[in-house]
Amino acid sequence: MKVFCGRANPTTGSVEWLEEDEHYDYHQEIARSSYADMLHDKDRNIKYYQGIRAAVSRVKDRGQKALVLDIGTGTGLLSMMAVTAGADFCYAIEVFKPMADAAVKIVERNGFTDKIKIINKHSTEVTIGPDGDMPCRANILITELFDTELIGEGALPSYEHAHRHLVQENCEAVPHRATVYAQLVESRRMWSWNKLFPVRVQTSCGEQVIVPPLELERCPGAPSVYDIQLNQVSPTDFTALSDVMPMFSVDFSKQVSSSAACHSRQFEPLASGRAQVVLSWWDIEMDPEGKIKCTMAPFWAHSDPEDLQWRDHWMQCVYFLPQEEPVVQGSSLCLVAHHDDYCVWYSLQKTSPEKNGRVYPARPVCDCQAHLLWNRPRFGEINDQDRTDQYVQALRTVSLLLGEPFFTTSLLPWHNLYFWYVRTAVDQQLGPGAVVMPQAASLHAVVVEFRDLWRIRSPCGDCEGFDVHIMDDMIKRALDFRESKEAEPHPLWEYPCRRLSEPQQIMTFDFRHPVPLHPVRAEGSIELRRPGRSHGAVLWMEYHLTPDSTISTGLLESAEDKEDCCWNPHCKQAVYFFTSPDCRAPQGGPRTVSYTVEFHPRTGDVTMDFTLSDTRKDGC
Repeated sequence: MKVFCGRANPTTGSVEWLEEDEHYDYHQEIARSSYADMLHDKDRNIKYYQGIRAAVSRVKDRGQKALVLDIGTGTGLLSMMAVTAGADFCYAIEVFKPMADAAVKIVERNGFTDKIKIINKHSTEVTIGPDGDMPCRANILITELFDTELIGEGALPSYEHAHRHLVQENCEAVPHRATVYAQLVESRRMWSWNKLFPVRVQTSCGEQVIVPPLELERCPGAPSVYDIQLNQVSPTDFTALSDVMPMFSVDFSKQVSSSAACHSRQFEPLASGRAQVVLSWWDIEMDPEGKIKCTMAPFWAHSDPEDLQWRDHWMQCVYFLPQEEPVVQGSSLCLVAHHDDYCVWYSLQKTSPEKNGRVYPARPVCDCQAHLLWNRPRFGEINDQDRTDQYVQALRTVSLLLGEPFFTTSLLPWHNLYFWYVRTAVDQQLGPGAVVMPQAASLHAVVVEFRDLWRIRSPCGDCEGFDVHIMDDMIKRALDFRESKEAEPHPLWEYPCRRLSEPQQIMTFDFRHPVPLHPVRAEGSIELRRPGRSHGAVLWMEYHLTPDSTISTGLLESAEDKEDCCWNPHCKQAVYFFTSPDCRAPQGGPRTVSYTVEFHPRTGDVTMDFTLSDTRKDGC
């Protein structure tokens, strides 16, 4: 069955109605999910397996049957671990129907149908009793309901309900406990993601300063967390004002509350400075003794920084204080972590809320609208003085139609071609000789080998001894849908990669003339000059303000002998993942990536296809 879906086209600005399969949204969710990343997370898998074995053993040692409730089972992996560890039966809950259907097949493929029951419901809808989904309460609770913020996927309400209705009192829980950590820092770079700095412009009359509106300066900002690969932030980009502090813990084996709460930690600043940002992460202990621990700590707070587990489904958090505040070394302060049932936020106080009776139950809310309109990379882009200087230099000598190719609806680099459509709409209002700036844009590509990002698209096959090929097949089918086959946006400064080819210009867009009426097509090939695995092609736009001034949204350095990529940190680049990464070295014959890229003016879409090819006969 086909259905019509309304979609706002980010490039043309028009609303389109497209005919889609009735399960289109399901396939999009699967194609863009982190299931593969989670299954590739060896550290997570091993720690869960160890914790499950220990929990089953404790129940068996008490002479009881081990009855497991697995909330958010996904592929059924944790339930299969539990049965293998000796559990008598598992009730595995999965609300997402395509995933639940896959879990049924995976459980059957691995021979656990008689020990695992997949329940396609939200956990709050599960019933207990002779005619219910479960005949009795479970005595082991296994979950993986966490996001980068720990509680952002509704872990607290789900645990609260489970303890009240689905599990026995003082049940075993895997994980047993979670602890949230925080560190107060001063960081001009990260603070630039949240506040507008004065814009400094050099003119013939000297330096002129454009000051942000006062209401924007006073605004506490958006309360939402900025999840980030903190390991890619240089230690030189921030100054630690406090040690790493445990802010609060949640014991999952006991009744959990989703009510709003605050937790304070008194500390003495390590240095004087301006408190601006709170860096935060968490760890989970799989057993009551805390011997089996899985941590999200960045390298400077990790017990073994040489053995960090890369993961994208759990990262680290950046929170912004409502306002920057001066701190003085030797003068104690209190960092306060507030949370409701889904969100965490921080404040800095001179004494603990428990002592002075001051509690901030409400989340900070943006009242200047800028934090709702712009994302945090956009703040950083506006605060980039080098970028401002390029615009100022280009503006010195021309009278023009000026626009900036940034729009809040844009996800992929070419969505900002909306500027071209707006320019075309006002074409009749432009006088003779009017200059359009930017004058043009060009689409560029480079073939790369990722250090880790490839994992999010790599098939799992076998995971801790369990066959999950069915999950791989489901993701592959989902990727066959139209939008899922296209490039996807990623902030690549967080994901290290190395160039296997030289950057190559693929297509140009001339803003001095209106949008053309007919499609523009480009075909060619990219030669791979370095050995490595060709995981995909990265694409970005470069905007040519004048013939002598260009701003890149992608690669910032192009030295021929520099393999490691340096990306614009304020923009997302587009990644086109190859279906089967090539792992051959270029010696012995030419190795190329053939491409076809087409711009469709009517829809504003850019479609593409990249194909690995070479003349070699040998394998990897």
